[in-house]
Amino acid sequence: MNWFKVPGVVYTQEPFIKKVVAGGKSLCLVGYNGEVFALASRCPHAQEDISRGWCKDGKLVCPIHRFSYDLQTGRGSPGQNDFIHTYPVKIKTNEIYVGFNTWKENLINLFK
Repeated sequence: MNWFKVPGVVYTQEPFIKKVVAGGKSLCLVGYNGEVFALASRCPHAQEDISRGWCKDGKLVCPIHRFSYDLQTGRGSPGQNDFIHTYPVKIKTNEIYVGFNTWKENLINLFK
């Protein structure tokens, strides 16, 4: 796992939704209930910038068609049959880091 610092964001336990770039990937970073979550930045349904949405009941809601995604798992709500990629987050001295597997790690995980 490779960890990348998210520039320009400090962990404060306050709620937020912000589009960021870490490790060359565009992400939606969400502070919710004292935790931080990293998800893909685009809604898989309409490719909308999901960081323009809001959180409700532990889900990130897309601003266009109101599709919603679990912050922890990325699973779409019942009936949607879709998901959004999620990434692990670490916090070190109020700095936020997001983890990405290398392509080799992804390939190995496919065959586990």
